Amino acid sequence: MPENESDPRPYRHDGTDRRIHNVDARTLRAVAHPLRLRLLNALREFGPATASGLGERLGESSGATSYHLRQMAEAGLVEDAPELGKGRERWWRSVHDGSVFESSAFRQHADPAVRGAIDFVLHETATSHAEELNAWLGTVGDWSDAWQRSWDMSDFKIRLTPELAMELSRKMHELVESYRDTVPEDTEDSAVVRTHLHLFPRRSE
Repeated sequence: MPENESDPRPYRHDGTDRRIHNVDARTLRAVAHPLRLRLLNALREFGPATASGLGERLGESSGATSYHLRQMAEAGLVEDAPELGKGRERWWRSVHDGSVFESSAFRQHADPAVRGAIDFVLHETATSHAEELNAWLGTVGDWSDAWQRSWDMSDFKIRLTPELAMELSRKMHELVESYRDTVPEDTEDSAVVRTHLHLFPRRSE
């Protein structure tokens, strides 16, 4: 659940509402757990699933996934999808398409538990980004020649003020979002592309 993960626009290209969750202290504390973050990300990326299905995907027991899904449901992050179940089968889905939050507000929160929760979420997100990149590097040879020519791993160093850094981040977000929903799911040789944006200052000394 990275900062500013979601499309800042309120609508999808087809005109339907995009469900964006503005994270508050309650939901931040509820999701500050490694398995809960993975469950939430899996439901948002792959769609509704059962606790056992999520357990198989994430290498966890269905008992563990079921418990944490119920905890997230109490916080309003996930919900039942009863129309998908058969018999006693229980399906879950994410309530939102993505989340947005300002980490600085939580870092200044009066409650130390909230400050600890934001640090945990940010570090878990950074770890997840590194794992995803390493997974790609380990499997790049399995992809088509076109994809092997199309990926990128770059870094840049430029001098900016905080205001210009915020402007650059906003423009990069807008550029990425301009490509959202432009390729139909059944397009040949298409894939979901993960884009990581890291922008932070470094001391010059």
